[in-house]
Amino acid sequence: QVQLVESGGGLVQAGGSLGLSCAASRTIFNFRRMGWYRQAPGKQRELVATITSGGSTNYADSVEGRFTISRDNAKNTVYLQMDSLKPEDTAVYYCNARTYSGAEYWGQGTQVTVSS
Repeated sequence: QVQLVESGGGLVQAGGSLGLSCAASRTIFNFRRMGWYRQAPGKQRELVATITSGGSTNYADSVEGRFTISRDNAKNTVYLQMDSLKPEDTAVYYCNARTYSGAEYWGQGTQVTVSS
């Protein structure tokens, strides 16, 4: 079974930066797409950023220009660098992976809190 483990969350002031990591228990080279989602209390989980096996990236409009998703296939890890953080970025951030056969996996989540 595939496991995804997020790390790097914490408390930061507005305008600051945090870097999140998602470590997978298998090679991420064979995942069709990996990404980051987030969920704030009382709200639906929303897409933040994705990266395909070919390196194509996609970002939510709300984080475009501030967040950067990347991957290191040798380390089986996907990253999310978050700069210029805003209080509205506060949420639990989840790692997600999709296979070519249609399976989907989720991490446990890591809390990101941005203070004013």
